[in-house]
Amino acid sequence: MSVVKCLKASATLALGLVAVALCMQLWRAYVLAPWTRDGRVSAQVIRIAPEVSGQVEHLAVADNQWVSKGDLLYRIDQRDYLLAQRQRAAELAEAQSVFEQRNEQFKRRTRLGDAIAREEIDNAARALNVAKARLDAAQGQLARARLDLERTTLRSPVDGYVTQLRLQPGDYAAHGDTNLFVVDGHSFWVTGYFEETKLSNIREGAPAAIKLMGFSPLLKGHVASIGRGIADGNELRNDSGLPQVNPTFSWIRLAQRVPVRIELDNVPAGVELAAGMTASVEIVDAQSPSHWRFTHWLQGFM
Repeated sequence: MSVVKCLKASATLALGLVAVALCMQLWRAYVLAPWTRDGRVSAQVIRIAPEVSGQVEHLAVADNQWVSKGDLLYRIDQRDYLLAQRQRAAELAEAQSVFEQRNEQFKRRTRLGDAIAREEIDNAARALNVAKARLDAAQGQLARARLDLERTTLRSPVDGYVTQLRLQPGDYAAHGDTNLFVVDGHSFWVTGYFEETKLSNIREGAPAAIKLMGFSPLLKGHVASIGRGIADGNELRNDSGLPQVNPTFSWIRLAQRVPVRIELDNVPAGVELAAGMTASVEIVDAQSPSHWRFTHWLQGFM
């Protein structure tokens, strides 16, 4: 009977030790390991705004369309700018003619030398300088007119996707007003919002595993940088310029979340990235067995 009791006690003790070890591993994987389910896919969004004003004459893209760098986005009515260019070209021709005339006069006055008054030579030199200044101004105005004409054609500055397109032919495009957006297709990254208690285990360059909510394959990346600041509600100022300090303070202090930028190293085939997607991010510890990794569990469940 005593032998049976000893076996039962040993089995109970062994199961207890296994349970403690399992709890410790779960605690380490769930609480201590640097991971977060609060991740977002981000991308650079290029805001397209015309540098000249006019009516949209031709729209060459559709919403969510892929465009390559240099592809035509839309064109503004060029008629006013063509007329301006012709006018500036005529003014330049006139200024060129006047300059040549003043130059010939100055040369003739100079060749006469002492046969004419010195004042006439000086007047001819001043007239030549004025004609040269007007010629330079006309050249600059023509160059500006040509530049404005070129700016009526807007092209994509990057490879990417046209997004939130609300522009239509016939709309008026105002100088400096954004009317089209392009998501840079080569700029995707993931921002993981990690609790400040886990930042001590995060290093720049450390490998990261990313699990998107809508796709099963894991994405690979690395820590590019750690955010150096988040907003502080106590820094808000009232009309008098004084800080609005919150009078309450919770007994349990919640850890703040700090953004960590994750650059993507590999995007599996079939995974379509879109800015704003939800992701779970884990900083991979090479010494940790893969079956204890949080992203490994998520990959098995989804």
